[in-house]
Amino acid sequence: MTLLAVYQALEQNEWIEIPTGWLQGRTIYGGMVAGLMMQKALLSIADRSKRLLSTSVTFVGPVQQGSARLTAEILRQGKSVTTIEVRLWQDDAVQSILIASFGAARSSEIQVRQERTAPNYIAPQQLQSMQFNTQFPQCYQQFDVRWAEGETPCTGSAQSDFGGWCRFHPEKHSDRPFEVADLMTLFDIWPPGVLPLFKTFAPASSLTWHVTYVNPLQQNLHDWFKYKVFTDYAAEGYATEYAHLWDAENRLIAISRQTVTVFA
Repeated sequence: MTLLAVYQALEQNEWIEIPTGWLQGRTIYGGMVAGLMMQKALLSIADRSKRLLSTSVTFVGPVQQGSARLTAEILRQGKSVTTIEVRLWQDDAVQSILIASFGAARSSEIQVRQERTAPNYIAPQQLQSMQFNTQFPQCYQQFDVRWAEGETPCTGSAQSDFGGWCRFHPEKHSDRPFEVADLMTLFDIWPPGVLPLFKTFAPASSLTWHVTYVNPLQQNLHDWFKYKVFTDYAAEGYATEYAHLWDAENRLIAISRQTVTVFA
């Protein structure tokens, strides 16, 4: 089942079947979970005059392959801003929660443009695609990820953090307009910034994830995006980091902040 088919299923029913091919270890890839909850939020608000401003995701427990229920509650609907909460349920328990704020454009004299400058990476066509192997999570097969800066995960690097290019894999996904739910799904495919420090393969997982949406999407699913992560702090089994996502024209699309649980 394609992502688009799952999105369409959410229009008809609270219950969906999570498609195969999206495992991240023993659980479903967090970006997939966030994307499904975002799509539920978009369908529940159904107001094209309001665009996503920001969203926060808490990964409460492991999401398994199979049936899942998504519920939505509008917490407040104002003239400019609507805030909504979406929950993903399995086995009568909440496994993930998304809270998102959508807003209509308002007249304002205040304008500040201090976006992070996009890194000057060489073109993705000149970089090697990250080759999937049995030690990588299954969900990586859904994407085309190309390292342009820093070391890859679990190489015992002395330096954390990295950057590169990413997109949905053209052989796995038909091209179509890129949606906000797709943004959540793609943005999370990059591993935590501390993973290059790992000397052997070991797990690390997102605990909380906050995304601020900046410039509107104008891309298709096969278009490239540029990514860069920076780790603020890591100790005692947790790390905090922020990351930026630009399109191929160096327009800042979104800013991410995550708290990561580290098992190494």
